Amino acid sequence: MAGSSRRSADPVQQAWALMQRFVDAHNRRGELAETLGFRLGGGRGKILFQLRDGPVTLGQLAETNGVDAPYATLIVDKLEAHGLVERRPHPDDRRRKLVTLTAAGRGAIATADAILLRPPPAIRNLPADDLGQLTGLLTRLLDADAAEPGDPKSSAPPSPDPGSGESHQGSRSPGWSQ
Repeated sequence: MAGSSRRSADPVQQAWALMQRFVDAHNRRGELAETLGFRLGGGRGKILFQLRDGPVTLGQLAETNGVDAPYATLIVDKLEAHGLVERRPHPDDRRRKLVTLTAAGRGAIATADAILLRPPPAIRNLPADDLGQLTGLLTRLLDADAAEPGDPKSSAPPSPDPGSGESHQGSRSPGWSQ
């Protein structure tokens, strides 16, 4: 492992550090911000992706993201200012608002998928057997993480498939955190 001056004697810690280094080396949030013309940080990207499967209420967004309603409203205000979402009256309760994607919001998600889910050459160039092993290991890690009881940070999304519409707790947000 060339270039690693701080190796841990703990193989678990070493594996985690190597995964973080690889992902950090291929961070594309800057490219995404440049392409979109704004950043999707501060929870905006996460909430945008949660709307992929359909409209939700502001209260549901707040609960899903572990934030209070005023903060969820602030995030939605910013997304709305960029033309990515809109609020509509709830059909069953006009006191509540549904947040839904606009055409620009769906386009931003497609752009994010194209940029953030593009595999780096090091993965694209792996032999098929190695790629199969890597995929198997990562799948096992995600499954084990999702099964870990009582850890709110363990709700990692499943392996992203840009066209599947599949979601985990209503969200697929590659590369974004709260």
